[in-house]
Amino acid sequence: MLTQTESQQRIVRLQEKLRHQGAHAALLILPIDVYYFAGTRQNAVLWIPADGLPMLLVRKSLSRAREECPIADIRPFPSSKEFASVFSEEYASVGMTFDAVPIQQHSYYTRALPGRSFVDISMIVRDIRSVKSTFELELLRESASKLASVFAGVPQFLKAGMRELDVSAEMEYRLRKAGHEGYVRMRAFNQELFFGLAVSSGGVNGGFFDGPVTGKGLSSASPHGASYDCIQVNQPVLLDFAGVFHGYIADMTRMFVIGTLDPELQHAFDVALNIQEMVRQAMKPGVIGEELFLAAALLAEKAGLGSCFMGMPGEQAKFVGHGVGLELDELPVLAKGFTAPLQLNQVIAVEPKFVIPGKGVIGIENTFVVSDEGGLRLSDLPDEIVFLEA
Repeated sequence: MLTQTESQQRIVRLQEKLRHQGAHAALLILPIDVYYFAGTRQNAVLWIPADGLPMLLVRKSLSRAREECPIADIRPFPSSKEFASVFSEEYASVGMTFDAVPIQQHSYYTRALPGRSFVDISMIVRDIRSVKSTFELELLRESASKLASVFAGVPQFLKAGMRELDVSAEMEYRLRKAGHEGYVRMRAFNQELFFGLAVSSGGVNGGFFDGPVTGKGLSSASPHGASYDCIQVNQPVLLDFAGVFHGYIADMTRMFVIGTLDPELQHAFDVALNIQEMVRQAMKPGVIGEELFLAAALLAEKAGLGSCFMGMPGEQAKFVGHGVGLELDELPVLAKGFTAPLQLNQVIAVEPKFVIPGKGVIGIENTFVVSDEGGLRLSDLPDEIVFLEA
């Protein structure tokens, strides 16, 4: 549970940035942002003035919010007619996270707070959340450890003839038994994810998901992840799952083969390991994320794999790493166009992968913490492909 000290530290950081931007207050309505600062995921909005004490306005459940939230001022959500009277008119400039606020909600609060100007504080909030506290890092290590323990059990059940769906279901069952909370939250519009991916032959399908491997899925309504296709001998099996415990996400990919592996796929895997290690060593404060992506793409190109790096040829994802925390797609992103320097204690999932048409998908993923010594890995699960007897 979020402590009062941890909550206050986060709120103070936001207040400093609000003052720097010239905003008088923040009105946070996205549940996971409210949770980050207030420690409760009840149906509520959080008001944080640039100077002064925060206030949580709760629609439901007020009693549970009072049990969970360390903020002192917790009130029932007022009616629309009473809403403006709760806030002094001196708060003329109000920050909202425009990246995640629907127009309908923006319109509601514009009417509820007449005469106020609303400004975008999306990047402020995302930047604060990208740097993890000691408290958060411990939760992330726990998530990574539990996820790794489930991955370690894969050889006990993986067999030729299983459907991708069967493999995925077994992973999901074991993760849930370990305490996986089920939600894999994503901030980006039009993106969604269920637990993770278990793909083999279906892995070479394109799809909507903004990642290197999509999977065939079960229908056109759910075109992502495991399919009804069966696991074949001598085909790579890619398992890419998110561990979510206490809200915090660790992301991991491992490869399994029943039988032997095509030499071209083994080559691609070796290149993926080299890219991961290059990125890991460079993950220090001040390094530019775009430069790491370009360096990774260059290594792939030199290895003769540029056209299939990070996805289907022509449908490649344009990153090699993404921030994780309470959401799967946090800052920073190791991608072209992301020129903000890395910061100490940001947490990044690094996932160099290849999709080779006609042969399969291959790659690796681990979650690292940015440090002065380079990326610190959150789990000790071996990277090597696990070969099983046919």
